[in-house]
Amino acid sequence: MQKSVIEYLYNTVSNNPDKNAVKDATGSVTFEELWNFAISIATTINQTGSRNKPIGVYMPKGCKMVEAFAGISMSCNFYVPLDVKSPLTRISSIIDVLDADLIISDREHADIIRKFCDRKVIEIEEVLEKPVVDDTWERKMEEQIDTDPVYSIFTSGSTGIPKGVVVSHRSVIDFVDWIKEVANLGPEDVIGNQAPFYFDNSTMDIYLMYSTGATLCIIPEDRFMFPVRLVEFLNENKVSHILWVPYLMMNVVNMNIFEKTVPRYLKNVFFAGEVLPVKYLRYWQKYLPNCVFSNMYGPTEITDICCYYVVDRELDDTESIPIGHACRNTGLLVLVDGNREASVGEEGELCVRGSSLAMGYYNDWEKTKKAFVQNPLNSHYPETIYCTGDVVYKNTRGELVYIGRKDSQIKHNGYRIELGEIENAVMNSELVQNCCVVYDNQNKKIVLFYESAQEFDVGVFRKRVCEMIPRYMFPNEFYKEEKLKQNGSGKIDRAYYKKLINDRV
Repeated sequence: MQKSVIEYLYNTVSNNPDKNAVKDATGSVTFEELWNFAISIATTINQTGSRNKPIGVYMPKGCKMVEAFAGISMSCNFYVPLDVKSPLTRISSIIDVLDADLIISDREHADIIRKFCDRKVIEIEEVLEKPVVDDTWERKMEEQIDTDPVYSIFTSGSTGIPKGVVVSHRSVIDFVDWIKEVANLGPEDVIGNQAPFYFDNSTMDIYLMYSTGATLCIIPEDRFMFPVRLVEFLNENKVSHILWVPYLMMNVVNMNIFEKTVPRYLKNVFFAGEVLPVKYLRYWQKYLPNCVFSNMYGPTEITDICCYYVVDRELDDTESIPIGHACRNTGLLVLVDGNREASVGEEGELCVRGSSLAMGYYNDWEKTKKAFVQNPLNSHYPETIYCTGDVVYKNTRGELVYIGRKDSQIKHNGYRIELGEIENAVMNSELVQNCCVVYDNQNKKIVLFYESAQEFDVGVFRKRVCEMIPRYMFPNEFYKEEKLKQNGSGKIDRAYYKKLINDRV
């Protein structure tokens, strides 16, 4: 019985020691090197006596960060990725929540951490240049159990204090054993990583590398700013599998990149994090007819993905791509009013149960109790579910379709409206390249921010959009943006636009 994610890495090292495990802009590391570096990092950590404790990792995304993650797992502690581009006040808040004794950093960033916190800081270069090895990691791992935590990823908190979602080895193992079959990767494959390591979608990339022997190729951030160079990078590195946020896929379409060059080696195109309009999917399908396209869905509070849809039929342009069906060994409930299951076509809140659930929020019992609750349909024994706050419905094919966030539902002129439905209609007008809809609470207006190659005729725009939504849902204000602002995860920063509108005088 497997009880640690490190067992994936051990098996892969045994079979493919000399193969590249991770590549970044500065170089690469083989599986054997990754394994040996992890042992040295684990040995160094074990000298501090730490066990099942959070260890922050503060350095840029790259080979060394993956080495730190592996070493922390091997030491029977759990890693917490810290974004070097985040404001130091946020990093300080996370470290305070963790009450962490130890931070792993690199030489470039170690002094930054030392200036604002008094935790012990290990510089990873010192460990790798002067490796220390003993058998403490093996003895500790013998005592490890699969419900021990493996990582914590921090999300925004409503009070301004970030929340640390804690995920166990058991949850990751459950997820990886399923996604390996869906992705169908082997040692010859290359995973094109886009997701930041402080974003939960990176879980798929890292542990598919561990478990299949595929190479994790970290795509330099600047390539995403220039889609032609991005496709060239994919071809140069023979990338065969990607999991990207839709925003990036839409940029490729908006610039018609595949007319110039196509990613020749891709076989899996997975996307998650936001809604991808069908017209953009159709473009990718046209130029990559042999690829498997999968819409993935999952909140941070579960292990990456809990619901997925492999596109196996032609979709109408006005449709929303389904989020599909539950992953294996995951239970999905659509609840109305929090106490009954929705019927077909009826909207409700998506709730998740099963091994994929996170353990809760680190050092925050109150928020954990509010978010991870007893299944209201089961009054006979304890059964925890996580209520996502996402509104969905089940169509006649049995597929789940995403509508939007509960907190994005507004009441406007007496009507209850989902802002996501407006965005979907705007995108399907084919007059804009991207959009974000927010609500002006004070002035009671629906506000549209959009990207477009040129100004559109409002009359034509209104006619097209109102073919898909009622007139009372049509935006009251329009703002053309050269480029919509993104957050650190590559999604449209809706919180920024909501604050921009509601804080104006």
